[in-house]
Amino acid sequence: MNTNLVSPTPDSPDKPAGIKSATFKLLLDSAIELLQRTGCAPTIAEVAKYAGISRATAYRCFPSKGAMLGAMVSQSLGPMRTFASEQTQGKERILELLSRSFPRLVKHETTLRMAVQISLEQQALANAGMIQEKPYRRGHRIQILDKALEPLKAQLPNDIYLKLHKALSMVYGVEIFIVMKDIWNDKNKDILTNMMWMAEALIDSAINQAKSHLVSKNKR
Repeated sequence: MNTNLVSPTPDSPDKPAGIKSATFKLLLDSAIELLQRTGCAPTIAEVAKYAGISRATAYRCFPSKGAMLGAMVSQSLGPMRTFASEQTQGKERILELLSRSFPRLVKHETTLRMAVQISLEQQALANAGMIQEKPYRRGHRIQILDKALEPLKAQLPNDIYLKLHKALSMVYGVEIFIVMKDIWNDKNKDILTNMMWMAEALIDSAINQAKSHLVSKNKR
């Protein structure tokens, strides 16, 4: 596995001492509700006002927009982050992950799209040397896919496994919605069909490539 990865922003910041769990949850729920209502990423001040909680308390919970976004994405991903399967074959486990995750991706599409938007905006600011807070980093899919792909690690050479892992990270996530829905005008059911087809094709290709390499190696 690639060891030069940028660590994603933690799933959610620790609840500060002295902050009630109900207060933290109210702020988080308010942030998600504001996003869904307006379609725009709210500021911490806007979330505090909407929740009826002081700005000071809100900033204690979320010291930056990135921290708040990390908590929102964590809430959206939910059980996807702890995916477990009884399937013993890598392909079946990946297909199960995709089919089980898809309804949640649909439900929280707005939040996940916002994560892409903020990530792009912050990257542009960082490139210009103008970013003023710790940037929000995406990347939880790397660990989620690695766990689901575990049965294939023994079957595939490291280089082929890494290519497959990276390729599937293009399939598994909200980006497929952006391409298939915004550009192709596909419905959700068509997006799922294409997602499953691409994943299966990528896995089959990796397995066949590994077999060809083994045959070539044995002939030497």
